[in-house]
Amino acid sequence: MTDRPTVLVTGGAGYIGSHACRALAAAGYQPVVYDNLSTGHRSFVAGPLVTGDLLDGAALARAFADHKVTAVMHFAAASLVGESMTDPQKYYINNVQGTLSLLQAMRNAGCHRIVFSSTGAVYGNADSKELPEDFPCAPINPYGASKWMIERMLADYRAAYGFGAFCLRYFNASGADPAGGIGELRDNETHLIPRAMMALQGHVDFAVFGDDYDTPDGTAIRDYIHVTDLAAAHVAALKLLETGHAGGSFNLGTGSGFSVREILNAIRQETGREVPHTMKPRRAGDPTYLVADASAARKVLNFVPRHSDLATVIRTAWAWHQKAHPLKSR
Repeated sequence: MTDRPTVLVTGGAGYIGSHACRALAAAGYQPVVYDNLSTGHRSFVAGPLVTGDLLDGAALARAFADHKVTAVMHFAAASLVGESMTDPQKYYINNVQGTLSLLQAMRNAGCHRIVFSSTGAVYGNADSKELPEDFPCAPINPYGASKWMIERMLADYRAAYGFGAFCLRYFNASGADPAGGIGELRDNETHLIPRAMMALQGHVDFAVFGDDYDTPDGTAIRDYIHVTDLAAAHVAALKLLETGHAGGSFNLGTGSGFSVREILNAIRQETGREVPHTMKPRRAGDPTYLVADASAARKVLNFVPRHSDLATVIRTAWAWHQKAHPLKSR
């Protein structure tokens, strides 16, 4: 047994959750991964693994009891925007119902601290250049809607039950652990940077969806934040909860946006190769411009992105992708 505080990390075998586990361990915590391995990877797990589903209340109860959990980091979710448009039921069951099950298990176990993985998608098709947290939330796809519902739930749990709950809204998680052991690896990869790199390696075809957006080069603009910076922010939020902070909703981003074409140019500069691609129409549910105003996180969480310059994002992602695919067994 360890005398380090134990943090249950749902989705800890996934991309962001696995990076958070490493950051937790480095900060003196014991991460315990709770994951059904539907999209996560056993090889990503750092620390004990409990294989279970969020909808399995008995398995959750055992995990809290067996590991004396003091706090939760909640990453487990279905997270594909396009799929959420065609199969919304999956998103409301996995994300909303699954979180309710988790919160019930937390209350039963007397655990009242949670750091929740939210998303910039809660803002929908915003027309603001840099989105502050008080910008109206109006998600335009079921994925974003499910995350917004969970934020509302957590606000109610704060008010009624005394939960400490941070909702961290991040924009485009990117990059990979500089040590090279973990990174983005999904069976159904939809994210721009890993998919472009997989196209360079001949694993997938790559398409740019829409070149008629109201942006300087016609392609959509996003705020790319390195996964190592995200993990550090989650640990900072947890430490604040331990001081009695009630939490709240905070953006995690750089405040700078890059278009799809700019990302492809950056990949060419890093790899010396042009990403082969085709042009296709816009996808349903994709906003034009999503860039964070992260000034509140800087103030409250002392959040300063240290790895999120585009060159570092691309370099660490490319290093990971050059060795990732032999690891694809779960």
